[in-house]
Amino acid sequence: MPIKTQNDLPAKSILERENIFVIDEHRAIHQDIRPITIAILNLMPLKEETELQLLRMLSNTPLQVDVSFLKLESHESTHTSFSHLNKFYEKFSDVQDKNYDGLILTGAPIELMEFEQVDYWEELCKIMEWSKTHVTSTLHVCWGAQAGLYYHFGIKKHILGQKCFGIFKHRVRNRKIPLVRGFDDYFMAPHSRHTVVRKEDIEKCDDLIILADSKEAGVFLVMKEDGRQIFMMGHPEYDRYTLDTEYKRDISKGIEMDPPLNYYPDDDPSQKPELSWRSHASIFYTNWLNYYVYQATPYDFSYNQCNTDKLV
Repeated sequence: MPIKTQNDLPAKSILERENIFVIDEHRAIHQDIRPITIAILNLMPLKEETELQLLRMLSNTPLQVDVSFLKLESHESTHTSFSHLNKFYEKFSDVQDKNYDGLILTGAPIELMEFEQVDYWEELCKIMEWSKTHVTSTLHVCWGAQAGLYYHFGIKKHILGQKCFGIFKHRVRNRKIPLVRGFDDYFMAPHSRHTVVRKEDIEKCDDLIILADSKEAGVFLVMKEDGRQIFMMGHPEYDRYTLDTEYKRDISKGIEMDPPLNYYPDDDPSQKPELSWRSHASIFYTNWLNYYVYQATPYDFSYNQCNTDKLV
């Protein structure tokens, strides 16, 4: 089934060229289907790039996914045009009375700041608290995962001596959990961060389960026992060239750094990066949507009746 977006969202035409089924609002209202509603709080500076990456991941499911993008009111984005934000994004204050099946809280390149120093921390805390009563399952990604673990459980992040940067091998810890159903014993996933949440701190919390980790990159996937809150430390949504772009951008600024690990053939940045994580990324997002968003949300009969009335 398709991803539902606004008709003129720039990512829509790109997804269609990739043979991903996308429909607009007009067509969606003529389908007698209960879509699952997903809100994405996009904290990344290059918002259009993140939109495309996440929509790709959400497309690999038999469900119809109705996506809304949220923006903060306490922070002004300077890397995405005002017209794009004004047209495709909603303010949290405008949707805070709504309920969503799922919420994705993205990462942000502000890891070295203390959480309380972030200019939108107070508003973000308000959203994370709201998600406990208005969202069936919230997926926190990278910095968003660290922020969520800190807010909900008081678990602190720590600065790494060297940036965790590259594609790392991870081990599945608990196969009985549906979130990792279909995973191999080991899988690859991208990381790009300067901070870490320590495994021993997570293990002290009885409400949390570690589902996957890496010897080199540390904990990758953590879940609250009821599945209402999920924390993912890496970026499986990244496309083939995301780390390449980041690496070459920083090198051009004169920043000394090693190439991303396990990424370029022969560690040669002049070669095409190898894509080694996409299949497990797709399985992860499909499992989240199916087992923790769709299956866990009661069917909304009022929505179905409203939709049926439109068809009569």
